[in-house]
Amino acid sequence: MGYRKGYYRKDGTYVQGHFVSKRSKAFQGRNNKGCFLSLLLPFVIMVVSIACTSESESSCIKKNCSDFSSQEEAQSTFETNKTCYSNLDRDNDGIACEN
Repeated sequence: MGYRKGYYRKDGTYVQGHFVSKRSKAFQGRNNKGCFLSLLLPFVIMVVSIACTSESESSCIKKNCSDFSSQEEAQSTFETNKTCYSNLDRDNDGIACEN
């Protein structure tokens, strides 16, 4: 902000001195939009991260050893997707439903 001195117009009227902004209107508009975007961006990132975690959890079907009639059946299911059916191999030795 700066102070503008008073001056006389050509018609003889006096204009009182006052404070004026040294920034252009175009710059002020961009400043406001940037502030809005800086507040919106973290919210969008949070929503996307929550959506991604819920999708990865819902794609796996939860199965227990009691859902299979034999160890061989459980082992073949475990081999199809080891990350989804990691609860079938409690001791992480690669053999599902040992008990």
